Amino acid sequence: MPPPRTRGTALRQQLAELRGPDVPAKALDARALAALAANPGCARRAILDGAGVNKTALASALGSPSAFGQSQFALTRGNAFEAKVKADGGAELLRLVHEKLDRSAEPPADARVPDLTASGPQGRTARTELELREAAAHPGAWTLLDHPMLALDVAGSPAFLEPDAVVVHPDGGWTVVEIKSFPMLDGSADPAKVGAAARQAAVYVLALEEVAARLGEPDGAPAPQVRHRVLLVCPRDFSNLPTASAVDIRKQRAVTARQLARLTRIEDIADALPEGTCFSPELPVEELTAAVESVPAAYAPECLSTCELAFHCRSRSRQEGAVTTLGRPVRAELGGLTTVEEVLAAARGEAGDPGDPAVAALRRAAALRAEALEAACR
Repeated sequence: MPPPRTRGTALRQQLAELRGPDVPAKALDARALAALAANPGCARRAILDGAGVNKTALASALGSPSAFGQSQFALTRGNAFEAKVKADGGAELLRLVHEKLDRSAEPPADARVPDLTASGPQGRTARTELELREAAAHPGAWTLLDHPMLALDVAGSPAFLEPDAVVVHPDGGWTVVEIKSFPMLDGSADPAKVGAAARQAAVYVLALEEVAARLGEPDGAPAPQVRHRVLLVCPRDFSNLPTASAVDIRKQRAVTARQLARLTRIEDIADALPEGTCFSPELPVEELTAAVESVPAAYAPECLSTCELAFHCRSRSRQEGAVTTLGRPVRAELGGLTTVEEVLAAARGEAGDPGDPAVAALRRAAALRAEALEAACR
């Protein structure tokens, strides 16, 4: 007799059915989580990411292929730079951590670099936690975890995350290290790229905090400190030599934690879907489009740089005349006016409550525009 299906196994089966028969799940990484946290109202992205749907293949099947993602050249360059930073047992990386974050400690020498190899993400997560526990039990030495595996519960579903590195300081503190291939010119990098890296690191910090809390539970000992200053390592100027900067991610951590907590639980979204919904790219376009449109989206122009389905959602949003295509700040100013047609009708005085501040502002702007055009024509 087979074991009874628990809610967890039932959800996993349901998500597998949403992906399609024999379609492997695409892992949810920190980059995707940071983007999801930046748009918590998008149920479409939440269920697709939670089910492990390959959104790149899905967008192509819908006829709206995405240009989102790194080129193969950029990936190769990034991998080569990371290998250079971590060469010789991570000596250069640890030197940068010591220089930028922990000058009071003894310089790194003979640091532990444990082998984190294990079977599957669950096995690697358990091995990472074991090595962190071992490092916490023997303070006074440096430990470098190269590509550890962490788990974070997101909307009722586990996400497995793989930071570039985690360093355990001699005082027992933990630091997340992000290695990027974009350059630091004269000691500073592109603010937009640094911000994206900080949001990504914030996800790793949240996952590490869960591990630290578990390590302090059994005997009531203080949990290890997860430092909120992460190390961003980049090439210096136009060379391939590494340099680094300490980035305070407390703000990003707080925002990401709050936004992830606001996400609708994945099982609630899945339960609301029509029977037989499937997002397999092998389906006919009409059926696949209906499946995608059955889940509400929250499109904004920012999605173009963070989501593979952005072109499809933008097209639908424009067809509906939604004001969200103009950006979140404009949408917030327009209150209950949700379409461009409603906005124009309110501005012309054909609809809308005159007592509504948004309607009053639109009518005043329309009057000023009419006066300016009339003056220009004289």
